[in-house]
Amino acid sequence: MLSLILAESSLELVPFAIQSHPSIMSHADKLGKHPSKILLDNSWHFAGMKGIENEIKRGRPDLVHFSILEATSIPLYYENKLKFFIHTTNDKVISFTENVHIPKSYHRFAGLFEKLFLEKAIKSSNQELLSIKDQSFSQLIDELGPSQVIGLSTAGKQNSFQHVAANLDNDSCIIVGGFQKGHFSDSVSKRIDHLFSINSAPLESHVVVARMLHECEKTIFM
Repeated sequence: MLSLILAESSLELVPFAIQSHPSIMSHADKLGKHPSKILLDNSWHFAGMKGIENEIKRGRPDLVHFSILEATSIPLYYENKLKFFIHTTNDKVISFTENVHIPKSYHRFAGLFEKLFLEKAIKSSNQELLSIKDQSFSQLIDELGPSQVIGLSTAGKQNSFQHVAANLDNDSCIIVGGFQKGHFSDSVSKRIDHLFSINSAPLESHVVVARMLHECEKTIFM
């Protein structure tokens, strides 16, 4: 089965080191939650995030939300021909069971994933829909055992969506960065077999996900 990993995704709860910053405390107060129980969001927490480690890759859960919707709202996913995972910047992996529907409203999405981070699983009628665990990118690749790992990044060799899709098979794994700026870390890059750039200028993650999976549907599963 084809796999897609949104790697080093900008999705996390507010880290302890900045929970007491005024911008974060103010936003948490508006939400009626403790700062430790809300998603880190650059739109609200920009001042508090200044200078934190790996700043440019953090605090954009909205980009992750868009990418999730693109990956889980297509026939490839509904027909159980795609496994989708989110790997975060702090080495957590979120797994999706078959035909999980993620809220289109960002507010509801944020609440759902805040709950997931705190409770480690989301269930409905005793069925687990989402789960999260501590796992590195490399460990996830070992668990999946794909035939090849294809990364998409502006740092890669120039190519096209169509050509990349044409050279995939059912057991390939596609890697898209789930962050706003920057490139894959060394720990991710070393597990990628082939790295391709599919546009002359950077594209947002959800655009890459949508266009790549559309080509996969046409090429692999036509």
